[in-house]
Amino acid sequence: MLVTFKSTASHADVTMFGTAATSLLKMMGQSGNVPGAIMAEDIPAALEKLKAAVLDRGGDGDALASQEKGTSGAGLLAPDGTGHPDVEDDEVEPVTLSTRATPLIGLLEAAHAEGSSVLWEE
Repeated sequence: MLVTFKSTASHADVTMFGTAATSLLKMMGQSGNVPGAIMAEDIPAALEKLKAAVLDRGGDGDALASQEKGTSGAGLLAPDGTGHPDVEDDEVEPVTLSTRATPLIGLLEAAHAEGSSVLWEE
């Protein structure tokens, strides 16, 4: 499943795998349900929680800490546990949850600056 975050703010939509989106939503204090929305007045608190959670997880260090060990976020596992069936172990650099959070943080900041709400759906 892919989840797309949208806002009327002047920022591109953000699409990510459902497992990463659910983890980030929960970090923001949301239920993790898709579809959903954050009203403009609730964005500052959600943004603060998300930034704090990303920092608590090691900033850009801990690879996908809240997802199942060995998943790429796509929900597919290769025999080596990387989620990349055609790539050797030493060629795979896992994408960290903080890296996945960066575009969503940008969208939330733009929405907050413009007083817009953010919604997400499959």
